[in-house]
Amino acid sequence: MFKVLIVEDEEMIRKGLHYTFDWNKAECIVIGEAANGKEGLEAIKDLDPDIVVADINMPIMDGITMIKSSIKDFLYSSIILTGYDEFALARQAIHLGVSEYLLKPVDNDELLEALEKSKEQVKVRKYYKTIKSNSLDLNKLNVLSGDFLKEENKSSKVVSDMIAYVKENYHKKISIQDLVDILGMSSTYLNQKFKQETTYTFNDYVNRYRINQAINLMKRGEGKVYTIATDVGFKDYRYFINVFKKYADCLPSDFMEYFKEYS
Repeated sequence: MFKVLIVEDEEMIRKGLHYTFDWNKAECIVIGEAANGKEGLEAIKDLDPDIVVADINMPIMDGITMIKSSIKDFLYSSIILTGYDEFALARQAIHLGVSEYLLKPVDNDELLEALEKSKEQVKVRKYYKTIKSNSLDLNKLNVLSGDFLKEENKSSKVVSDMIAYVKENYHKKISIQDLVDILGMSSTYLNQKFKQETTYTFNDYVNRYRINQAINLMKRGEGKVYTIATDVGFKDYRYFINVFKKYADCLPSDFMEYFKEYS
């Protein structure tokens, strides 16, 4: 059941919503009431509702101010109630993430539909909150360790040339054999030297570097997952997803949605 808080200064409307609407049908339960935005704000803090149904125009604190003051700290979805002359003001609340605004007197079918939207919205917010609480820190993904990046300039010329080659050509099909031809050294020697100085195998470094570039593109909101995969050198889309999940510990699509939600 989804927990609902009703914030409305007109007692008749507030009680009417509470006791005449079939909340069970909507898979909801009313956990509290408030007569103004200030009381509503306290109730949000005390009761942690899933959905807040609030009048837009109330004494002491209006509904929009109440939502602005609490929406960043609590994972609820909101439905605004408004009179006809406040309709334009209600529309301005959309940028706060209000799921729906309803004209008074509230139609039961419209309220039921609005509650369905709110339920879906709060499900999404809780899903990404769960991801965040599981310590998925998008700014600290250990794709290329900070220690290695600090030591990169201290690499030997051979390894520095290998790293430079990856940076210049990661978007193409590359392999250690390319460097055998360029540097005139065996693949065994190059692999051993690279692993010794970086702790990564050459192929591992290539994949990590590509995923690192993919993450940068996703953070900037550039492209779709399948275009980003190609842009960073993965011609096989499914392989890109597997490699991304291996290093970033999440799917690329989840990463993009998460970053959009919490950036």
